[in-house]
This record gives sequence, C-alpha cells and structure tokens, in this order.
Amino acid sequence: MTLASELVLVRNQLLQIARSEVASPFTAPLGRLSRITSDLQEGVMKTRMQPVSAAWGALPRIVRDLGAELGKRIDLAMSGGDTELDRQVLESIRDPLTHIVRNSCDHGLETPEARRLAGKPETGRINLSARQEGGRIVIEITDDGRGLDLARVRARALERGLATEAELAVMREEDVARFVFRAGFSTAEAITAVSGRGVGMDVVRSNIERIGGTVDLQTVAGQGTAIIIRIPLTLAIVSALVVQSAGERFAIPQATVVELVGLKAGGIMVEWLDAAPVLRLRGQLLPLVALGPQLGLEPPPEAGKAVSGFVAVLQGDSGRFGILVDSVFDTEEIVVKPVAPILRDLTAFSGNTILGDGSIIMILDPAGVARMASVGAGSMESTEERTTDAARTQVLLFRAGGSKTPVAVPLGVVARLESLPGASIETAGGRPTAQHRGQLMPLVPVGAWTPPGPDGSQPVLVFQDGNRQLGLMVDEIIDVLEETLVLRPSDAVAGFLGVAIVAGRATDVLDCAYWLRLGDPNWFGNPQAKAPRLLLVEDSGFFRQIVVPALTAAGYDVTACPDAAQALALREDGAMFDAVLSDIEMPGMDGYELLRELRRAGPWKSIPVVALSGKSTPADLVRGRSAGFAEYVAKFDRDRVLEALSRAIAGGAVA
Repeated sequence: MTLASELVLVRNQLLQIARSEVASPFTAPLGRLSRITSDLQEGVMKTRMQPVSAAWGALPRIVRDLGAELGKRIDLAMSGGDTELDRQVLESIRDPLTHIVRNSCDHGLETPEARRLAGKPETGRINLSARQEGGRIVIEITDDGRGLDLARVRARALERGLATEAELAVMREEDVARFVFRAGFSTAEAITAVSGRGVGMDVVRSNIERIGGTVDLQTVAGQGTAIIIRIPLTLAIVSALVVQSAGERFAIPQATVVELVGLKAGGIMVEWLDAAPVLRLRGQLLPLVALGPQLGLEPPPEAGKAVSGFVAVLQGDSGRFGILVDSVFDTEEIVVKPVAPILRDLTAFSGNTILGDGSIIMILDPAGVARMASVGAGSMESTEERTTDAARTQVLLFRAGGSKTPVAVPLGVVARLESLPGASIETAGGRPTAQHRGQLMPLVPVGAWTPPGPDGSQPVLVFQDGNRQLGLMVDEIIDVLEETLVLRPSDAVAGFLGVAIVAGRATDVLDCAYWLRLGDPNWFGNPQAKAPRLLLVEDSGFFRQIVVPALTAAGYDVTACPDAAQALALREDGAMFDAVLSDIEMPGMDGYELLRELRRAGPWKSIPVVALSGKSTPADLVRGRSAGFAEYVAKFDRDRVLEALSRAIAGGAVA
C-alpha cells in the first residue's frame, strides 16, 4: 500500500510537468502510466477492504454477558454490517466501538424496574448501524436509555473550571453534552468495573480523530443517547479539491464538497448578518467561513463590502456551510500523510500531502473548521426525525424596539436582509419609506424606533410577494439558527405569536401577518375573508420548508404532513380542508393511491386534490388528470401552484 501511494505521488509530479509543456512526446505514455497506476491503486485497495461487521463481531456476546452481570435485559440490533472500509481503519475503530457499547449497557440503559416506571419496555435497545456517505463511513450507536444528565454535566464543567456560569447559561444542550469528551471528565459518582459514561470518552474521540474521523454525541433526557462516528473510507489515497486563500494552497477532501459557487457582481453575492458573512443559495442562507482570516493568515473582510472569489459548499457533521476562498485549482488524488505531533492541536487540519509540483500543503478537516468558526451545530435527531424533519425550522434572530429580548422569525418568509443607508430613508404620508431597487418600499418599525443619522445604517427584513415588498426595521440582526420551535401562545402583546426557547433563551416569535397588514392592509387581500384551509402532503422536509411559508404568505392556512398515513389520520380526527396539495412520489402510499383512498368514501370525498410533482411531461399530465386530480402542476413553479389552487378551490365551492 505504501509503495502504491508513493507511485501515485510520482505519477502526479510527472503529470504536472507534462501539463506545463506544449506537445510533449511524453503525454501519451504518461497517460497510460496514469491509468495503470489507478488500476494498481484500485486493486490494492480492494485487497484491503473488509466488512465493518468484522469490527463488531464480538459485541453480541459482550452485550449478553453485561446484561447478565448488570441484571438488565438488553437487545442489540445491528445493520449495515456489509459496509466495507479499509482494514487499517477497521482496526482503529474496534476498541472505541467496544467501549461505547459497554458504556451504553452500563450507564445508558436503565434497570427493568426503572424502565417500567418510566413507561418504557423492560428490555432496553441498542442500535448499531453503518452506512457509506461519499468517501466516509458513518457508524451510529444509539440507545433508548435515560440520556445524559445535562444538569450534572453543567455542574461538573463549572466545578472543573471548563466554563463560567454565564457561558453555561447560554450554551446549547448539544454543546454541554460534548463536555464528556474532555480528558478525565465524568458525571458518575463512582467508576464501575464495567465503564463510566464519560470516563474514557476522550480516548474514544482521540482514537477516531487520529484516523481523520469525527465523533459527536447527541442526547435527549429520558429518551436516550446517540453517538455518531464519521470515518474516512481509507487512510491512504483520497480525491481532493485544491484551493487557495491568502496566498496559501489547501486540500479539501472531495467527498465533503457538495458544490462550488462563484461570486460575482450582479450574480450570487455574499450577504451580511451583522458582521457575519452568509450566502443565499436557492432560498436558504448558508453560513460562510472566510478561510484566510479563520486561520489567521489575513484580516477579516469588512462587513457590508462586496467579496469576490469562490465558495466551496461543504457537508459538515451537522449541516452545510461554505468556505470562502480566493481561487480554485483542480481535483487531484492525494496521498494523505499524518499531521506531525506538534500540529495535532490544530483542529482545522486532518493531514498534509505533497502535490505534483513538489510543494507540501495542509489537508483541511471540514468538521474542525466548522467547530473553529462555530457554524453548523446541530442537535440529536433519530433516523425517523431526519427523514421527516418538519419540526425543525430555520429561524432568523434579531432585536427590535430597544428590547434586549431576541425575536425570531422563520427564515423562509424573509426575502432579503438589507442594511439601508440612513440618508435613503424618507417620509411619505407620515410614514417611513425608502427607494429600493427602483421601487418605493414602505418601512414598518418593529416597536419603538429611533431614525439612524445620515451616516448611519438601518437593518431591514424585506418581505416580498410578486412586485410588492415591505421592510421591517429592526435594531440588530443576531444570527440564523435551526431550531424545533415549541410555541407557547400569548395574546398579551400584539404582533407576536408567543414565546419559544431558541438557543437556550426565551424568545418572542414574530407574527409576520400582523406587521405585513400594518404596513399594507391589502397585503393578504380582504382581511375579513377567511383564509382557505390547505393540506400539504409532501415527504421532502426541504421542500416543505420552502413551500409552506410561500403558501402562508399567499393567504392560505397550511397544515403539512410528511406522508399519506398522517394525512389520513387527520381525516379520522375530523379535520376539514378546502383543498389538498399532494406530492406524487412518496414512500409507502404515493399520490395516486392517496387520491383513490380519498375518493373511496368519507368526509374528504369531494375535496379537490392538486398534484404536485417533479415530473410534468405531457404523459404525466394526462395520467394525473385522468386519475382524478383537479390540477397537475410542476413542483417548483410557485405561480402555477397558486393559480391551480385558486381554480381548484373555486371549482370545489361551485360543486
């Protein structure tokens, strides 16, 4: 394997030399040499690949013996054991997996009596699964036990001086849980002969990170704990994207690169949330990390100014984020060399390599860069929750009206974030307005408002519907987060739907409809008219987050379901709607089967159903209409969807 790796390095150097020469006689033989080297490398790799089940073959017996020793009933379920990875990686994860499973048995799962009192089955369950995602293997170990006692973790962190009371008060639960990876950290009152949850977890993390992997812990009190390990498929040769920032070149593992975006005036540009750069990509705000400033190689870009270069969109451990670089070179197969011991504390790097021109460059660790920049943090989700992620919503946090209490608004309903010069704000009809992008945009202050001076600026949330636009003036834009909003309704203050906990703090949730009507009474048409009730059946959480705010802004009262089964459950509960908007391709029961079920009998028999599909060929349209759909429209055509719903509801009312 080592000889094959060195051969790849020599091949890369020869190809680099050949590219610099025009009409070189070595081009053809070098091309053949390159193919032979790739075939040899692939053959060597295949001989080293082994199923991951070889690393956990002894775990069923360990769990059985521990269950008998601890007096617990434990069921171990394993899936994905045929996933293959490099033998060297396999040997490196054997001990960490054993340690994690022993922890789950000893301190994760409760005794049968405690589980019975908690309303759980007496038999505890540990799930061990493996799957391949690009060039990485993802291994998850989950249990349905008691979860971590985060109050005790906070107390121990404070006792050991790892964080102050103020820092712990605003720290998210997932960040508190990560304290167990600190050396010697434990919440156990006494260390048992089996394990101590937290004792040795720093060793687990260091072993995983030594092979270029990451480990994350997610927990919910009373429901269980999940440990997610992401490790490279092989340690030897990987495909990487070579980028440059601040005059230095870096390699990014191509398996983590989702796409590349070029920044240019008049096209895709960097926007700013206060002093943090973000990229609006297909309707979503993507947090950005300026690589040069993050590594201390150059000063950070000035907030509000245009930024040129490229954004490499990466898939981190807990979500996507972008790395802002100056230029992009080419993809290249690189030989991964371990980081020298003196550099192991630099979390931004997972190794180094030698390029074809002989220069040595560092290999970036996307997860480490994300941790350094505090972007892409997530929270515990089960496999089912990741599939139906309607509960998690991207929210924009801001302050307004001179209040210190943050305010949240769903990011999907905000068209743009602007920072208007104070001199551009005028008064027309006794109300503030601004000339913006060739139109006169009404401005509405959220709470008490002090006009900025001529040299100041005004943060504005811009809402847009067709040609209409309206700006809400706020004091400060704080951040963009992804949260599960559990709303506690309140009628005490007009303009707010209620209070929710966001990022560990009590946060007011903005009533967008109130402020939009305040700025434009006709924004939703006749305010006395009752909003049509609409049921959206769509399995894609990504698309639900896009379409629900758009339908709500168009005046519909929207209820969203991730599958047909939940929609039919609403029918059994007696819910009624003016129309149903259903996807065609869904797991379980598809759109056609749902339509047949609705037309068979019941209170929804005559409700118009509009089909929503990514396939809109003439044959698809004919099939959809012949099946009985009132309308059949393409998935991402917003205007046609609204027109189809309007016609369907009008036709249903006449019928």
